[in-house]
Amino acid sequence: MNPERIAQLEKFKKESPDDPFILYALATEYKEEQPEKAKLLFDELLNRFEKYIGTYYHAAALYAEHFERDKADEIYQKGIKMAQQLNEHHALKELKNAYTNFQFEE
Repeated sequence: MNPERIAQLEKFKKESPDDPFILYALATEYKEEQPEKAKLLFDELLNRFEKYIGTYYHAAALYAEHFERDKADEIYQKGIKMAQQLNEHHALKELKNAYTNFQFEE
């Protein structure tokens, strides 16, 4: 976690609260040391910017590691459907692989 980067991203968030990339960048900064804060940001992304496809992979992994596995499963499945709808082939492949690995972990 880089405090200077977080401060800059928080400033950008105030200036552009509807930019999903800024929320995503903040969430990924927080995910290792402050998973609860990252969870809130990923949840906001999933609710407000469901087409921001990069969210699904990281949000599902965070839920699987720190929170609810059932919610992680739900996020993976929704991300796979969204990637199919958006014809995001690379994201689809990554999500399917991550979801398969997630299923084997149980």
